[in-house]
This record gives sequence, structure tokens and C-alpha cells, in this order.
Amino acid sequence: MENALGLNGKSVLTKGKGINGIWYVALGATLWGLDPLFRILLLKSLTSAQIVFIEHLLLACYALPVLIRYREQLTGKLTLAVIGALLFISWGGSAIATILFTSAFAHGSANAVLLLQKLQPLFAITLARVLLKEALPARFFKYIFFALAGTYLLTFGFQSPSLGLKDLGTLSCLLSILAAILWGGSTVMGKFLLQKNLDFPIVTSLRFLLAIPLLFIVLMASGDAWQLHKGTGEWALIVVNLLFQAFFPGLISMLLYYKGLSSTKAFLATIAELSFPAVGVLINWLVFDQALTIGQLIGFLLIWSTLWFMGRTPESKAAASGANEKLDASTV
Repeated sequence: MENALGLNGKSVLTKGKGINGIWYVALGATLWGLDPLFRILLLKSLTSAQIVFIEHLLLACYALPVLIRYREQLTGKLTLAVIGALLFISWGGSAIATILFTSAFAHGSANAVLLLQKLQPLFAITLARVLLKEALPARFFKYIFFALAGTYLLTFGFQSPSLGLKDLGTLSCLLSILAAILWGGSTVMGKFLLQKNLDFPIVTSLRFLLAIPLLFIVLMASGDAWQLHKGTGEWALIVVNLLFQAFFPGLISMLLYYKGLSSTKAFLATIAELSFPAVGVLINWLVFDQALTIGQLIGFLLIWSTLWFMGRTPESKAAASGANEKLDASTV
């Protein structure tokens, strides 16, 4: 178990040879697409706030031992910028963005919310250019065009969302844009932390642990009642789902994601994250019997084709090779 989760510093996630970081990011985001398989059942017994809080308590079982064992890696590195970035990814990216995005649907047009959420990669690209000084390759604008076109088709198909100016000027749109900024910013802040020579298991553990105090406050403020009158069989099913929810779409996905981000430019990583909605649509079709339209199928193929071409660029191959050489040197 320790080797699989990276507790000895040489996890199986760090041993892949020639595997492009883009695919680690995409695989991590793909696991997020499995979230509905567990969450829909859990929502019958627990609220969203309760589920997320319990998940983070379970993830602390991994995060706390990692932090204790490798705490010396933080010596001299906890500057105000690093602390701010850690709080951004744990509070902003995990908790606040999810709350804002969920609230957006309660205040206005769902189509407007979904459309504006597609701005997330553009915010990440802008922040990466400003904060990390990442230069965009010549083919990048082709990648972002096809990737965004794919996500649009996944959401709306060939239909044009019926929106008026009043739909785009509501509180829900502001909330959706703020959520997109926080999610896009979390990609950039995660890359910033990895550039500070913080290993990806440490970044992952701090993301989980620092979110717990804020999630506790959110849970208390929500005043949600706990439904404790369940049979043994029901509780067993809930516990199993919570464990799978926490450790597959939760822990393993984030380890893969930050492992990939360590050797991938933030602007490429934010496009690779679009594998999440692509897999989400596929899960809805295969498991929840939601019809898959031709437009959604084309969008799915557009996203994964874009990822394939991105993974074959000389820049991304060089980054993957350099990351592997660094890992080899560190294990000698």
C-alpha cells in the first residue's frame, strides 16, 4: 500500500518511463469523471457538505502520515507565496469553487452557467502566462480551439443555447465565472508549488488537510441534519461508497494529476483536464442511460484527439524525458 500511494518517496506513480505528463493529468481528470457513480448513491443519505467533509477526513489517513514523514521538505519553503498558493488550491479550488458553481445553478440559467464555465482554460492560460511566464507554442491556439469546441459539443451538441443578454448578466453568471477563475487558478498555483521543489505527494496531502477546517465551518453553517436511522446493510453500502469515492476520484486522481503537472506546462494541463467532462458524458451514457448525441460523440473525439496531438509535441516529450531523468537521478 505504501508503494502504491507514494509514502516511501518512490511510488509506482513515479516510475513510468517515457509516459508523457499530459497523460497523467488526463488520467487523473478521467477519474474525476467516475465521481457520479458514487456520489449519486451517497446523496440519498448525506448532503453534499457532509459527503465532502467525510471524504477529506478519510483522505487525512493518507495525507497526515505523508506530511509527518516528509515534513523536512517544507523547511525553508513556507514563504507567504507558498502558503497563499496552498490555501488557494485547498480552499479556493476544492471548497469555494464547488460551492460557487453549485449555487450558480440555483440563481439563473443552467445553459449560461455551463457556457461561462468553459472559460476556465482561458483563465488558467492567462494566469500561467502572467505568473509563471509560460510561453505559448505556435500550435497552442489550434489545441485550445478544438478542445473548447469539443467541450461545447459535449454540453450543447449542435444546438445553440437560447440565451439573452439578461441571462448573461445575472448573479449565477458571476458565480460561474468566479468558479472558473478559481479552478483555472488552482492549476497554475499547483504548478507554482511543484516548481518550488515540493514533491507531488506533499502537495496532494496539504491540499486535503488544509481544506478540512474550511469544510468544517461550511458544514456547521449549513446546519444539515445527519440521517442516522439506517440499517446495518445500508450503512455498509454507504461506507463502501465513501471509501471508493475518497480514494479513487479523490486521492489517486490527485496523485496522478500532480504527478503529471510536475512535468507539464500549466496551459497544456488545463486542456488535458477537459478529459473530465468527456468521461462524465460517457459515464452518463453507459451507466445512467442518458442518450449520447452525435454532437457529444464528436465533442468526445475532438477532446481526446487534441490530447493525443498534444502528447506528441516535441515540447511535451522533452518535458516528460526531463522529468524521468530527474526521477532516476533522485533514486540513485
